[in-house]
Amino acid sequence: MLTSREVVLVKKEVTYNTDPVPTAVANAMLIGNPSWSHEGLRMNERSVVKNTNAVEQSVFGGTLKTISIDIELKGSGAAGTAPEFGVLFEACSYVETIDAGVSVAYDPSSTTADQESVTVYYYQDGLLHKLTGCRGTFSVNLETGAIPMATFTLTGHSVAPTDIAMVVPTLDSTVPVAVKGNAFTIGGYGADISALTFDAGVEVSTPASMKETDGFGEVFVGKRDLNGSFDPLAVLVATNDFYGDFLAGTQMALTIGTVGAVAGNKFGVTMPAVYYRDAANGDRDGIRTYEMPFGAVETTGDNEVQFLFT
Repeated sequence: MLTSREVVLVKKEVTYNTDPVPTAVANAMLIGNPSWSHEGLRMNERSVVKNTNAVEQSVFGGTLKTISIDIELKGSGAAGTAPEFGVLFEACSYVETIDAGVSVAYDPSSTTADQESVTVYYYQDGLLHKLTGCRGTFSVNLETGAIPMATFTLTGHSVAPTDIAMVVPTLDSTVPVAVKGNAFTIGGYGADISALTFDAGVEVSTPASMKETDGFGEVFVGKRDLNGSFDPLAVLVATNDFYGDFLAGTQMALTIGTVGAVAGNKFGVTMPAVYYRDAANGDRDGIRTYEMPFGAVETTGDNEVQFLFT
C-alpha cells in the first residue's frame, strides 16, 4: 500500500456521531502527512495468580481514534467562499462567518451549540478508516519562504477498517502562497521575524460511557490556551523593549499582515492581546535574536485569535 496514494474526506454531521456519508466529489481535501492512532485505548491486564509465572491475555475494553492531517493555509480561490478545510476549524469549536463576495472569518467560541462534529473517511490505498463524532484542535506553522501550514488533530469514534477501492477525489486547485513580504507587528512594532508558530491549545475531552459500544461518550472540546512563539531580531531597548514587556506582563496586539495578494487567496491572523511567557537568547545566521514564547488572551470574549480569508 502506497503512502502517496491516500485520500481524506471530511463532512460536517447533522446529528452527533451519525455518518453523513461524505463523497469524493463534495468533501475531499488536499492534505499531507495523514496518520491515525488510538486514543484512550483500554487493554485490561488480568491480576490473577496461578502455578506459573506467565500472564494471561489482556482484555480489550474499547478505544477512540485520532487522525492527524496537514493542511495548506490558502483561500478557496473566490473571496467570500469558505476554503475546503473550513469545516476543520468548525470541528475545533471555531465559528465560521461569511461575508458574501468579501471574506470568511473563523473565531473561537465557548458556546456548546457551536461545537460542530465531523465524519472523516480516510482511504489508505485499499483500506477505509471511518471516524465519526470527531472534534479536535490544531497548530499553525508560518515560516519565511515556506507554505503556511496547519496541522489538525481530530478525535472520534471508529470501527475496524474495511477493504474498499480507492475513490477519485475532486480537489481544490488553488495554489498556496509562500510566507514572505508580510507586515508582522507586535504591539505596533514591526519586528523582523523568521517564523511564527502557535497552538490553538484546545482541550479535548473523551468521557467514558458504559452504554456505548466503544466505551466512550460524546467527544467535547473545552478550555483553550492559545500559545506560540516567534523569533524577532534583537534591538536596543530604546527601539523596542522585548524583555521589559515580558517582565511587565504587557498585553499587545499581534498581526501577521496578509499572506497573498490576489483576492480569493489571501489570509491573515490577528490576536488582540498576547503577552510573553518567557524571553531567551537566539541566533539567526550569526545575528542575535530573541526567542519569545507567548500566550493569547481574549479582550471582549472569545476573540483571542481570528483567521480571515479574503
